[in-house]
Amino acid sequence: MAHRSNFFDHIVIFFGVWFPYIVIILAGLFLLFHHDVLRAENPYQVFLQKKKEILSAFFVGALAWALAQILKILIHTPRPFDVFSQVHSVFPETGYGFPSGHATFFGALAVALFFSHKKAGYLFMLFALIIGVARIIAGVHFPIDILGGFALGAIIAAAIQYLKL
Repeated sequence: MAHRSNFFDHIVIFFGVWFPYIVIILAGLFLLFHHDVLRAENPYQVFLQKKKEILSAFFVGALAWALAQILKILIHTPRPFDVFSQVHSVFPETGYGFPSGHATFFGALAVALFFSHKKAGYLFMLFALIIGVARIIAGVHFPIDILGGFALGAIIAAAIQYLKL
C-alpha cells in the first residue's frame, strides 16, 4: 500500500512515527491530572509525593521495550521489506522485526494505565492499535510482530501489577 498516494503515505508516517510522541505526552499529562499534580497549590511537592504512581506506567513501558529489544536479538525475524521485494517501507527502519518495540511499549503503557483508570486504558489501547496498524501499513512490521509486541507488553504490565499487590 506504500507509495500509491502521497497523502495516504503522510497519514501513515504521522501515525507510525510522530503520533507515538503525542501519545507519550498525552499519557504524561493524563497521569499528572489524574494524580492532581497540575491542580495542586504546590505541584512540585505533590509530584514528589506521587512520583512512584506517575512514573510506574512509563517504567513498565520501558521495561517491556527493553525485553522486546533482547527478544529481537534472540529471534532474528526480518522485516517485510527484507523478505518481499515488492514491499517498500514508507519510512526507514532497521533491525529485526519481532516483537515490535513500539507495540510492546505502547501495549504495556496502555495496560498499565488500564490498571489505574479503565477508561483511559481503553483509549490508550486504541492509540496503541492505531500505531501498530500504521506500522504494518508502512511495511516495517508483519502483523505478528505487532501482536507479539502487544502480548509481551500486556504480560509485562500485568506481571508488574501482580507483583505490586
